[in-house]
Amino acid sequence: MPGKTRRVRHTFAGVGTRSLAALLGGYLVAYSGTLCLAVYLPLARPDRAVWASLASFALWALAMLLAFACRTPLRAWLWLAGLSLLLSGSAWLAGTWGMRP
Repeated sequence: MPGKTRRVRHTFAGVGTRSLAALLGGYLVAYSGTLCLAVYLPLARPDRAVWASLASFALWALAMLLAFACRTPLRAWLWLAGLSLLLSGSAWLAGTWGMRP
């Protein structure tokens, strides 16, 4: 039936798990994004560190929004873990390939 929306029940455990995912998972994504940006930004070394650190606040806020936008808390944890692994893995590969200045 068009126009009928699905009703979502919010339990205390679900909101608590999402909040924990937003705080801890968001921190991991922000930290990994800072690592990645500090390696790949085409700036001088001190400028890269400053811009990467400033961008980490925006990344953390976006990760928090993502944690509450997912349908289930498990999906939120998986998205945040996957993003942090992708970002930190790309920063690690740059060091392995000798790209880090």
